[in-house]
Amino acid sequence: MVAAPAIPGLFCCFAAVVLLVFACVSGNVWDRISFLDTVVNGRTIHFGVFGYTGIDRPVVGYNIQDAVGNAFQDGTLGTYALKSLTIVMILHPIAAVFAFVACLFGFCGAGFSRIGTILMSLCAALATLITLVVWVVDMSLWGIVRNRLRSGGFSAEYGNANWLVLGALVALLSGFCTAAFGSCFPMRRRTTVERV
Repeated sequence: MVAAPAIPGLFCCFAAVVLLVFACVSGNVWDRISFLDTVVNGRTIHFGVFGYTGIDRPVVGYNIQDAVGNAFQDGTLGTYALKSLTIVMILHPIAAVFAFVACLFGFCGAGFSRIGTILMSLCAALATLITLVVWVVDMSLWGIVRNRLRSGGFSAEYGNANWLVLGALVALLSGFCTAAFGSCFPMRRRTTVERV
């Protein structure tokens, strides 16, 4: 028996996994994907989940003031609050893991039983909540940094990772809704029709 109602939710959750993984490798790992792009003293800096371009190793939580160096003198980018918000960026891979677990349950729901679809909807709901928190933190953190850099006379633009996270949020919300809605329907049963 195939639980066809699980399939749309499975596709949505898989799309969210891909988008969140791309957002996780932003900044110092893959500089084409970033949360904020700025040019300071002729050097382009791409900020990501685990650091920024030019950093030697990935870190959880980093000082944005260190990235821009002495070019931004007032020190407002080195506050404890902004460093704490960069620590919250660790929720990106956590949301990706929960979305992946939702995909695994979706495979079980699509191939075996309704319980997989129900578990997929629960994992997708949790991943949706985490991704919502992550997206709000992203927009707050990078909005503050962007405004402070612009007020200091530097160029700063949002990167594409913000919109990848928003796309993942929409995909997870769709995956949760379709999985929850699909788990309410009876499963398809094969019926045999006797011909007379």
